[in-house]
Amino acid sequence: MNPFDFAAPAELFPARGRGLRRGSVTYKRFDSAADAIRFAIEELDPVWLFGAILEVDDERFDGVAIKNLYGSDAYPLKRGDNKKGDGI
Repeated sequence: MNPFDFAAPAELFPARGRGLRRGSVTYKRFDSAADAIRFAIEELDPVWLFGAILEVDDERFDGVAIKNLYGSDAYPLKRGDNKKGDGI
């Protein structure tokens, strides 16, 4: 498996499902996967992160994988103190 490219453009698809309010969070594009991962962990409510999908270079990552990427030693950005995604 190739190393994850944190600099690659990324798309984030928040969870959809019962009990989630429409329009709360929508599809977003990011210039880098690192920015998308930071947004997912630090800004999304955990209920949205649980079913979220991150797409980078035609690969898809679920909420658990997003959280693992954020916690990896290779993650290039400074981590914030407000991590809403801790619920997964």
